[in-house]
Amino acid sequence: MSKTVLFIHDAWLTPAAWDRFAGRYTACGYTCTAPAWPLLGQPLARLQPAPSAALASLRISDILAHYEKLIHAHSAPPLLVGHGFGGLFVQMLLDRGLGTAGIAIAPASPYGLFPGWFALCRIAPMLLPWRNAVRLMPLTYLQFKSALAQTLTPTEAQAAYRAHVIATPAGIFRQAALGIDNQVDFRNDYRPPLLFIAAQQDRMMKMARVASCYKRHRASTAVTDFMCFPGRSHWLINETGWEEVADAGIEWSQIQSGRF
Repeated sequence: MSKTVLFIHDAWLTPAAWDRFAGRYTACGYTCTAPAWPLLGQPLARLQPAPSAALASLRISDILAHYEKLIHAHSAPPLLVGHGFGGLFVQMLLDRGLGTAGIAIAPASPYGLFPGWFALCRIAPMLLPWRNAVRLMPLTYLQFKSALAQTLTPTEAQAAYRAHVIATPAGIFRQAALGIDNQVDFRNDYRPPLLFIAAQQDRMMKMARVASCYKRHRASTAVTDFMCFPGRSHWLINETGWEEVADAGIEWSQIQSGRF
């Protein structure tokens, strides 16, 4: 199995959210890359508070095509690790036969799985016909603290919010809710191994929803595994104990390397 890792970040976040994981994987001998979504490859100061109109018009298909191109540029298929929407993209890329294996951390769900009440409440205004979906959806500090990182202290949450959070294209939430461009074949026996990681206290991507997604993928004979970390929020890639989450993924990927 390739010793290269491609990290895919979540909505509202920059690739810097992977810095700790990348350092951990690098220490274990992996070569790491954490490319931004299209049009996000610039300093955070230039993205807040008002990124370009082109960014606002991004769709799931645009982001997926961007990562497909990056994967094909690797000399060997990389291990794919995604968080939130990045976890959805990992599922879709593996379904297309890309990557040597994938780890989906607190992932968004593909078409066919209920997105969850919190997610529906957030994107409901964009589903109304008179609202323009080609815009940016901000995430306030209070929303970040309550929905993504409730386990952090106020000081930790403020620092994380300032360092990582930006507005994100609203259209991707509308697409995900309506099942547009986010389909996978749950019965694909030829996709690479896939690990789901859930956080017990996740308010954004509920543990039960991640488990449901895992069970749907079990319709395939391909390797599909599931782990859940107690007491963690959606911010499990950076909150206290993130090392345990990273190490679990590293150990799993090494097991897959010995298996194939």
